Amino acid sequence: MRLTLQLFISHGRVARRIGLGPESRINILRNILTGLVRHERIETTTGRADEVRFYAEKLIDYAKKGDTDAKAMKMASFWLTEKDLVPKLFKVLAPRFETQPKGYTRMVRLPARMNLDRAKMAVLEYKGNPFPPLSPVRKENELTLINQLLKAYREERSELFAAKT
Repeated sequence: MRLTLQLFISHGRVARRIGLGPESRINILRNILTGLVRHERIETTTGRADEVRFYAEKLIDYAKKGDTDAKAMKMASFWLTEKDLVPKLFKVLAPRFETQPKGYTRMVRLPARMNLDRAKMAVLEYKGNPFPPLSPVRKENELTLINQLLKAYREERSELFAAKT
């Protein structure tokens, strides 16, 4: 019982430990976020992708306010280390998600690296990017047993409902 309780106690830790300290953590997150805006798809470790995802979503939220908003420009200039990406953020990415309220990124887990560290890897991408999808589109197969049973059940129910009326 004690071991399970210790798993849920945070001990003041708010975020994952990335890098050597707070400044190093911010620099790593900024570099990954800059790569994500530039390429719209990036492969990194699962922990880093999960941390960057929050900041990528917030950056798009600020960018949707427009490049005339002072806070949006301040956030873009802070998080993007390459300043030539600021127009791309406001002119390409923000209009793409204008009608979407949230959920601008997608994270797909990959198999662990097979070198010495065996880190869990993930691909983080903005939705609607020009690249081919990472996972194949699943087609609904009507010939599976469950779908055949559901189809027969629906037909039976519709016949029973038609007979009652």
